Amino acid sequence: MKPLHRLATGLGLAAALAVAATTLTIGPAGAESNGGVRVMPLGDSITEGTQVPGGYRIGLWQRVNAGGYRVDFVGSQYNGPSSLGDHDHEGHPGWRIDQIDANITGWLRTYNPHTVLLHIGTNDILQNSNVSGAPGRLSTLIDHITAAAPSAEVFVATIIPLGNAGQESAARTFNAAIPGIVQSRANAGKHVHLVDMHAALTAADLTDGVHPTAAGYDKMAATWYTALRSVPGSIGTAGGSSSSPPVSASASASASASASASPSASGGAGAACTATYAVTGQWQGGFQVAVTVTAGSAPISAWTVTWQFANGESVSQAWSATITASGAAVTARNVSYNGALGAGASAQFGFLGNSGGTPGSPALRCTAA
Repeated sequence: MKPLHRLATGLGLAAALAVAATTLTIGPAGAESNGGVRVMPLGDSITEGTQVPGGYRIGLWQRVNAGGYRVDFVGSQYNGPSSLGDHDHEGHPGWRIDQIDANITGWLRTYNPHTVLLHIGTNDILQNSNVSGAPGRLSTLIDHITAAAPSAEVFVATIIPLGNAGQESAARTFNAAIPGIVQSRANAGKHVHLVDMHAALTAADLTDGVHPTAAGYDKMAATWYTALRSVPGSIGTAGGSSSSPPVSASASASASASASASPSASGGAGAACTATYAVTGQWQGGFQVAVTVTAGSAPISAWTVTWQFANGESVSQAWSATITASGAAVTARNVSYNGALGAGASAQFGFLGNSGGTPGSPALRCTAA
């Protein structure tokens, strides 16, 4: 079944997908169990790896193994190259949220994953399938996952960009609802985590306006890996160690922007950077922020951004940076893959915050090495 495509070249949609939302017969595909932590990549053709068989799972597998973790990808589907050590997954080209939801309980019972990587919603937009109701369907799907697998760590991604401007606008509207959906489940004690995948890629990372290039899929892999390492036990422990990194979840941030920015610069001879702060989403008791770090006129190898909250805000979850706080004072440092920037190049990180009122826009200080 092929997913519905909108080509970046501006070609119109050819025909609507005739995808049956019936329940599948569940059964293992080519199970490659290695006794590791069971991880279910879950979604549509972007999980399956259309255009680049294996998709983000290739880079994720390589990073997990290089990091000393042992994982077992699980699912009823099977594909990918030999460089992907475990080909199992639950990615279904052309499928919408409701179709995944119709089968999820059976898959969870069959494969019993400890960790779920969920990227879904693209086909709801491409097929123009009650797009306004997509956040509600996603909420229901997440609830079904947490009910069937209450101890599982569920990583919920914003969907990646789309090449068509109208569809990209719809994707941003859909994505803007996801932080609140995730936060409400986390507040209820569910093991649900946000991964802002949309900000990890741009339209330039797409091969057909929908699916990533090999480099785009690798950006997704890096984003998932950062998110997984931020949650202790989600992929086990590296080399038998029980330690795991501080708060950091993945990607960079952007959803729908009600942006307010505050730049600053510093750094020694030739090592300077600026940082801007933008509130990209807001809901009762919480908000989402994107911070963009830009190198000055010379390359930098690392960066640190500091600021002071003034309205009682706090950070609850972060991605693409290691964030620490002491009272209202906050420090964000680059992670391994986004510290080195060429002259004028930028990196983004983001976070979810708690707030009793309207979040402010603090002044930032960026230092570089």
